[in-house]
Amino acid sequence: MQEKTAFLSINTIVLSYRFPSIREDRLKMVKESYQRSISVAATPADAYQALTTGYEHWWTSTQGKSFNQVGDRIRFTFPPNASYWTFEAKKLTPGKLVELECVEAYHIIVDKPEASKIEWLGTRTTWAIEPTGNKTDIHFTHEGLIPALHCYDVCKAGWDMFFVDSLQSYLNTGAGSPHQENT
Repeated sequence: MQEKTAFLSINTIVLSYRFPSIREDRLKMVKESYQRSISVAATPADAYQALTTGYEHWWTSTQGKSFNQVGDRIRFTFPPNASYWTFEAKKLTPGKLVELECVEAYHIIVDKPEASKIEWLGTRTTWAIEPTGNKTDIHFTHEGLIPALHCYDVCKAGWDMFFVDSLQSYLNTGAGSPHQENT
């Protein structure tokens, strides 16, 4: 099975160079993907910690799980409607980079097509962490979250709230605004 995977990966690379439209489509998709940056008073190590072990402080419940090594998986849940996404760590570079791939998705959005439930499947989130003077910049890209998706407006608003507002607040003050289940 691993030989097939390697063969498919090599073929994908070869195809993207032999057929420029594949490469151009990928570049266009990356360019259209949701992207934001924040600057925080925290250290790069603190930012990395928030993006590997601290999600419950600024995003949502992980049932106590964290990303400690490549291949680790976490299911992020959003009760009470039971939306969830499972991400797998693809790249973890302490103090510099966190890259995750969505390997399971179930997103309930009222009045949206059934297909919107799995639109995140195969998308990647990348947080690039960069020290800048006495601050830390975090550049976030959700590759594949593009305006053509049914969920885009809802997800854009969600990331603006959780990444731009909640994570920034958590790293600047120690208090974020993660998703809370309405009881």
